[in-house]
Amino acid sequence: MSEILVLYYSRYGATAEMARRIAHGIEEVSSCQARLRTVPPVSTVCEATEDTIPEEGAPYVTLDDLNECAGLALGSPTRFGNMAAPLKYLIDSTSSLWLSGALAGKPAAVFTSTSSLHGGQETTLLSMMLPLLHHGMLIVGLPYTETDLIKTQTGGTPYGPSHTAGADSKRPLSAEEKTLCRALGKRLAETAFKLQNT
Repeated sequence: MSEILVLYYSRYGATAEMARRIAHGIEEVSSCQARLRTVPPVSTVCEATEDTIPEEGAPYVTLDDLNECAGLALGSPTRFGNMAAPLKYLIDSTSSLWLSGALAGKPAAVFTSTSSLHGGQETTLLSMMLPLLHHGMLIVGLPYTETDLIKTQTGGTPYGPSHTAGADSKRPLSAEEKTLCRALGKRLAETAFKLQNT
């Protein structure tokens, strides 16, 4: 069974919902399953520690989760056109995986949520791709054969799924956003399965 890691940070729930939709797409592929994981918030005043299991939602990720995965979907809300600090903090701790080449050759994909349509969706997706490329991962996007990319009036990019949550961060995922998340999960799992079986 190929396990695809769906790793995300979510503050208001939209990115977590996207992660669950991506996980559903992964599990549409036989012999593949999703492993949902998140990261704790970071403290602005000191080195904080969190319990190994959050009170609700997905468990916190470990480096073993990354080492063991057959593929990775990485998601973050947008923070000034970049990934959120908690996710970057985790990525900055992956030097041992980089040194061993643990992620090299594995497929990866990215997803994001913003308050506004022009809130930096594409730059955030690109910012998440950079460390994955340094790890030697193979980036999987969304082709325009996913016709919802053309007709969406909300989120959605060829770089990865996106969501427009609104100024109050309460807007639910649109039908197109849900479809694109599922499509990315399926595409990522199919790619991981093919790579493992060649």
